[in-house]
Amino acid sequence: MFEREVNTSNVTQADIVVGLASFNEADSIDYPTQQASLGLKKYYGDQTSCILNCDNHSPDDTESVFLGTETDVPKIYVTTPPDTPGKGYNFENMFRKVLELDAEVLVCLDADLLSVTPEWVKYFTDPIMAGYDMVNPIYSRHKYDGTITNSICYPLVYGLFCRNVRQPIGGDFAISRRFAEHLIQQPWHRTTEEYGIDIFMTMNAILGDFNICETGLGAKIHKPSAPKLGPMFIQVVSTAFLTVIRNYDKWKDLDTIDQPPLYGLRHLDPPQELNVDRTAIEKQARDSFSGSQALLEKELSPTLYKELAAMFDGGTIDIAPEQWVTAVYDMIAAFRDADDKIALVESLKGLYFGRALSFMNKTWDMSTEQAESEILAGAQLFHAQRGYLIQKLEA
Repeated sequence: MFEREVNTSNVTQADIVVGLASFNEADSIDYPTQQASLGLKKYYGDQTSCILNCDNHSPDDTESVFLGTETDVPKIYVTTPPDTPGKGYNFENMFRKVLELDAEVLVCLDADLLSVTPEWVKYFTDPIMAGYDMVNPIYSRHKYDGTITNSICYPLVYGLFCRNVRQPIGGDFAISRRFAEHLIQQPWHRTTEEYGIDIFMTMNAILGDFNICETGLGAKIHKPSAPKLGPMFIQVVSTAFLTVIRNYDKWKDLDTIDQPPLYGLRHLDPPQELNVDRTAIEKQARDSFSGSQALLEKELSPTLYKELAAMFDGGTIDIAPEQWVTAVYDMIAAFRDADDKIALVESLKGLYFGRALSFMNKTWDMSTEQAESEILAGAQLFHAQRGYLIQKLEA
């Protein structure tokens, strides 16, 4: 969805495009813009390039800050119409503009990044030039940052699609022209046009047999995601579940886990500090579960529901990894035939917060590396129990 473009340098072609998707990022977009320019000039000065800001008509004047940032490479600003928020809309505009510019490489960076360096441009671009179609990031992240990734997206990609892609919704990535063209041709759900876009891309890269690798970037330091977790959960999980259901025949016979090659840094910086309020998370878990009990009782296996109801009815919330796998697979099976799919995903939110709380309580005194081992073990359990979901979908 495209409304307006500002192309002050009249750029008509670029070999490499660095894209920044934004909404109300006037306070932060100048830094990644500057770093992108430095990276493009330092490592790819002999090629044509530009920086492309795809914006959601931000009322905070992101446009002026972006266009006013001094760079050595040209810039293009593109926006959706007013009152059309959605990260996916920005990416769709970005993919179409990349094809229009006849670019071979698109590097996309979050517009609120505080840890990006010029080298990130190289770490993303070089693998695409080497023949890969999608490059996913590897960051050092706080053990409680990225709870949707750690508890749902990573386990589903690992468990069902048999690909060990650690950050399938990292926000920063690179793709080839060939894959950008493929993405535009896929059916996009409404939630794909919002926060569902990242998992949509990674899943479609795997399902379309595109060449995927990962690249080490160091620490990811950015604005906290917590204020966006509510809508983000619904949009990401809905898109993930829908893609799993639509492509059942493509993943049901997979088995062996594939490990993508690693580019970039091998040793990562310490992760960003994060303040975590377990009391608030427990309240969210109990409130959400209470409001969704009728639907959960209908869709979860009877034994699991009884165990969870006892936990949330004044007991200690301690959702084991095995219970979490069963709950997610029960809900995917229910999602296929649900009349109100958004309400179904909404009903899972209490269990998601409960599982996040259970993980925090178990790993509170663990190092980041020890907590990471627990996350991997959870993903491996999704793979070991994939037959449970297949059986439900075949029934």
